[in-house]
Amino acid sequence: MTRVLGIEGTAWCASAAVFDGDVGTAGDVRIVSDPYQPDSGGIHPREAAEHMRSAIPEMVENALAHLESAHGPARETLDAVAFSRGPGLGPCLRIAATAARALAGSLGVPLVGVNHMLAHLEVGRQYSGFDTPVCLNASGANAHVLGYHDGRYRVLGETMDTGIGNAIDKFTRHVGWTHPGGPKVERSAEEGTYVELPYVVKGMDFSFSGITSAAKAEVDGGTAIEDVCRGLQETTFAMLTEVAERALSLTDADELVLGGGVGQNDRLRGMLATMCEARGASFYAPEPRFLRDNAGMIAILGARMYEAGETVPIADSRVRPDFRPDEVPVTWRTGGPEGEGGRTRAAPKPDRTQGAEAVVEMDRGDGLVYKRRLSKGYRHPELDERLRRQRTRSEARLTSEARRVGVPTPVVFDVDPEAGRLEFEFVGEADLTGAVSEGRVRRVGRHLARCHSAGFVHGDPTPRNVRVDDAADTEDARVYLIDFGLGYYSDHVEDYAMDLHVFEGALAGTADDPAGLTDAFEDAYRAAGDGDVLVRLRDIETRGRYQ
Repeated sequence: MTRVLGIEGTAWCASAAVFDGDVGTAGDVRIVSDPYQPDSGGIHPREAAEHMRSAIPEMVENALAHLESAHGPARETLDAVAFSRGPGLGPCLRIAATAARALAGSLGVPLVGVNHMLAHLEVGRQYSGFDTPVCLNASGANAHVLGYHDGRYRVLGETMDTGIGNAIDKFTRHVGWTHPGGPKVERSAEEGTYVELPYVVKGMDFSFSGITSAAKAEVDGGTAIEDVCRGLQETTFAMLTEVAERALSLTDADELVLGGGVGQNDRLRGMLATMCEARGASFYAPEPRFLRDNAGMIAILGARMYEAGETVPIADSRVRPDFRPDEVPVTWRTGGPEGEGGRTRAAPKPDRTQGAEAVVEMDRGDGLVYKRRLSKGYRHPELDERLRRQRTRSEARLTSEARRVGVPTPVVFDVDPEAGRLEFEFVGEADLTGAVSEGRVRRVGRHLARCHSAGFVHGDPTPRNVRVDDAADTEDARVYLIDFGLGYYSDHVEDYAMDLHVFEGALAGTADDPAGLTDAFEDAYRAAGDGDVLVRLRDIETRGRYQ
């Protein structure tokens, strides 16, 4: 039996909890919390810190009282103290960390510093019993999708500006609603009619700031607030669901867990469940007490880290407001495929594959590929029809345009935008995911440079959307770009750099030597394209949450 007291204090919720049980099991988790509720507007960092300072001691005292009433003095029964080390608001984190250090020091037990976002993921993985799931984190300050690869959780996609919860709160502050805004939007949306808002997905990354601005403008222009709330939910949650499905497809995973406070929204959970059911994947959303910020998840992951020897000396336990989940070596996962540093891949289906958006059937006899962009049951019908039509047209147009400027692509023989169907030439023997090499990623770099020089972007250049021949990896071996459905014409350096960011992020989540491959990719792009794009790429890399 392991007993760990967890303390949560990243932003708004002062919380303490005790995990009591065998590590890797549900155990018994008792949580006490005191959330900060501002009188108006959103979270005020100074007020949140003042709340944390007054509430944390009481929460810890209550948690200890439960432990001691059940098992005796904490000095004799507690194994470790865990605390949320980051990410979060610095003043709040420091108060929680100070309490954890004082308690660990006085009791003479080890201290464990927990990454708050990984705690959201691990509580879902533990209670679901899943092996190597993809995780969608949807919380106030965050929105990202994670996959496990080579001993770490990799960020496969994330918001490039604001978290999903903060985006919703910015809208609700504009209309005069108090924090938290998410539940109010959810209730209002139930009475509303869908309103079209911008839909911004770039590979597996996304952006919410423009959607929030458009929603504010709709309200200011006289559109009924319940209709705008419906449009806001349908748009942003469809983006999150699409990206989660794209991550499942990229990694060949068939398990998805949800984390974060926005995950309490029934519509979001319903969308994710519908998507997973349609593709034969399993979905798990923890009970609400583990979705919102809470010390229970800190205690649960803290217990696993403690058992793995991942403790931190008090002198080295400074908080990390910018603590990214992909910075944490995952030493507490052992045994099975995950213990080998990889993940289980589905068996290949060479003649019929289902990606994130479409079913592709390949007929080697006639040398053709038949692609049918699927209707997505999780999306609002109007939004679904618009995206399927737009993306089918873009794919046909830009596949042909890329071929005209010298990029190897399949010939487009037929297109039906209304039905979401395309007919292509069969190219390549496999996608790049299972056949990645330095030479091949160099050719991808040159191909994207050529597309950008011609004034358009691919939009989703992941290894799944690169086809390669079975032949030896020589300079004259063909590497094809496919699936330009998210592509568009642009003369902005920012858009070109996002293409590179998407490809490199996918490499990091799937390749065994992403650093070496990324260097080769950028060298090739630099030689064939505009060096300013790589300068902008470095800037984009600082925009991910907590860079």
